[in-house]
Amino acid sequence: MGQLNFVIEGQGPMVVLSHALGCSLGMWDDVARYLSKRYTVLRYDHRGHGGSASLPGPYSMEIFADDAAGLIEQHSHAPVTFVGLVMGGMTGQQLAVRYPHLVRSIVMANAASYFDDAIRTRLMARIRQAQEQGMAAVADEAMHRWFTPAFLASPDGAARASALRQSLVAMDPQVYAASCEAMMEVDYGTSNPLIACPTLVIAGAHDDAISVRTAESLCRSISGAELRTLATGRMSAVEQPQEFANLVHDFLRSL
Repeated sequence: MGQLNFVIEGQGPMVVLSHALGCSLGMWDDVARYLSKRYTVLRYDHRGHGGSASLPGPYSMEIFADDAAGLIEQHSHAPVTFVGLVMGGMTGQQLAVRYPHLVRSIVMANAASYFDDAIRTRLMARIRQAQEQGMAAVADEAMHRWFTPAFLASPDGAARASALRQSLVAMDPQVYAASCEAMMEVDYGTSNPLIACPTLVIAGAHDDAISVRTAESLCRSISGAELRTLATGRMSAVEQPQEFANLVHDFLRSL
């Protein structure tokens, strides 16, 4: 597992927050503030991200799931709710299959069960851009993919986007490439039907790549999965943290 950076706050049943590619546990600051009023919130940095050890690749979703399982086994005495966004959501799907005894329920936001050829081609282009031009070039384009124009135009939105941009710029290009490659390998078509825990899928209505249609396909791959939509781009938990936290809380109250 290596040395993973993590923060635990709050009290109550445990909710684990798993961030997106190129981000850090700071992505969840606002969501964690809301959820920690009712739950014990554990958020962590994936390997090679934020304050976690930058271990050499290759990476895979199995490795990311193993990392998460190690943290859960160390810090929780009961199954947890695992909440993941984009890469974190892909980690959650793998975790629920590999370690069903550790997972009470999962929430997957702006996530997919596989990436089609168009998205894989874009990821390959970003790997080349990171290696040839550096992470700043990748980060500048990412902000416009991740957020709606209205959010970026607001003072608070601009500040939050700037913080995420800094996380992405600080990332090792080789770790970024290894993480992208892990996401490109994902195809949960045969494994997702094995997921037996309650599942919530959250989509961003203005996410052009991981669209509502993609979220609907993800829901169909998991028996009983529920779909909710927020009026956001890719980073739904950052654009609308209170609404995001409310969706998670309402889902957990229904179990």
